[in-house]
Amino acid sequence: MNTPSASPVESPIDESARRSPARKVLIWDAPVRLFHWLMVFSFAGAYLTAESERWRLVHVTLGYTMAGLVVFRIVWGLVGTRHARFSSFVRGPAEIGRYMRGLVRRQPEHHAGHNPAGALAIVALLGMTLVVAAAGWATDNAVGGHWLEELHEGAANVMLAIVGVHVAGVLLASRMHRTNLIGAMVTGRRAGRPEEGVRSAWRSVALLMLVVVLGFWWVQWHSPSSPATASATASISKDHDRDDD
Repeated sequence: MNTPSASPVESPIDESARRSPARKVLIWDAPVRLFHWLMVFSFAGAYLTAESERWRLVHVTLGYTMAGLVVFRIVWGLVGTRHARFSSFVRGPAEIGRYMRGLVRRQPEHHAGHNPAGALAIVALLGMTLVVAAAGWATDNAVGGHWLEELHEGAANVMLAIVGVHVAGVLLASRMHRTNLIGAMVTGRRAGRPEEGVRSAWRSVALLMLVVVLGFWWVQWHSPSSPATASATASISKDHDRDDD
């Protein structure tokens, strides 16, 4: 496993650096990339099925999936590869402000991993996911009052807004740095110096992670005793009772 170190920061990009060819190195390991795209899929699916009782099981299952993914990401942020570790990209207000000023001046700092602004969005999304999942669990299990249902919906909408800002920031940073950050989250590679890369993609961890997620989905779908199935069944029963009345 790689030795933890801070993400390298370079001076603002000059014209010669823009024109010089750069070698693509492995920045994002497989677990980080799989986490990212599973979160994208799960959040989109959960948000789109939030108002449908027919898709209640899918909604709840994807919500629990997101909570589990965040727990994994927190652990991987402590023990994972260099650019996956929180210590390499979480920064204070001063560095975030400096990075934003560089964007305004069209002289952005180069960060091999997440830049300070992107890191802020990531931390916010992780925290909001836990709030949404906890409020959703409490609502489904009749713990607390109606305010938890409102919190669940409101936090999900806030999370959607953060996602929108994050996507806009990624597109802006891709243009400013002249690199495809979305593509880098698919392949794991982006332009950089050899010493900025990580040695291993840790595909075995990503494979285990995928097996666990798919296994959880299978259990949720087939087990009548699962929390999501019980919640969905209860919701459908209430609808039938209202129809009978």
